[in-house]
Amino acid sequence: MTAGLSDGALRAAARDAARRALAEDLAGFGDLAGRVFTAPGRARVEARADGVLSGAAAFLEAARLVDSDLRVVLALDDGARFAAGATVATLAGRQSSILALERTGLNFLARLSGVATLTARYVAATAGTAAVIAGTRKTTPGLRALEKQAIVDGGGSPHRFGLFDGAMVKDNHVAAAGGLTQAVAAVRAGLSHAHLLEVEVDTLAQLDEALVAGVPVILLDNMDVAAVRTAVARAAGRAVLEVSGGVTLDTVGEYAATGVAVISVGALTTAAPWIDLSLVVE
Repeated sequence: MTAGLSDGALRAAARDAARRALAEDLAGFGDLAGRVFTAPGRARVEARADGVLSGAAAFLEAARLVDSDLRVVLALDDGARFAAGATVATLAGRQSSILALERTGLNFLARLSGVATLTARYVAATAGTAAVIAGTRKTTPGLRALEKQAIVDGGGSPHRFGLFDGAMVKDNHVAAAGGLTQAVAAVRAGLSHAHLLEVEVDTLAQLDEALVAGVPVILLDNMDVAAVRTAVARAAGRAVLEVSGGVTLDTVGEYAATGVAVISVGALTTAAPWIDLSLVVE
């Protein structure tokens, strides 16, 4: 597993996301139904399905923004597994504050725990291999930091965060440059010695071209298991090989067994089901 965001960076990202989410829901007017319930109250967040927790930072930041006097105690840390019926968190404070937090807080926990839970399933399916399960840049706009952290909470790697922290030459770059070798040369010329270069290839012929160019990381895009196995043998350790495209829970174990180092899966964020969580006022 690759380390996720620092505590400070995670809190900042969570606070920003929570502020935007609450603005959508409350819009400066507040909760028209819940605001009349001003007595002190208690509630708990209860799981209605098994899962892996993520999103605690966003839940806590949302609670602070709704009411700084609202007391939230998490029963689990991010990355912890829970079973249906488990208490994830308890809350105490004004009932109006608990009710105003409910949907926004649960949205974060349900979405991000879904990403972490699906990631954990992919990681489990590759047990016994050296392959790392990684995310992609296919993330919900504005929630990338939290979704990348959810992948880490599920036992995966966030991969590169954006276009700025690693250069990947893809098919459109190749088309723009007039060829893979030309694209690699053009991009490499603009990088510093500290920048990582990765190239996406669609065929074994392109793999050979990338190897000749001395590319350190090569992504095998939409190749079947047999082609990936051939690519691993052909590369013979000269480059780190990553697989991406069309990988499912049913096939990820076969891909991992070929000896590739990384398997990136867009479905970790694009197809993760929300985990069923409920806030119960006591």
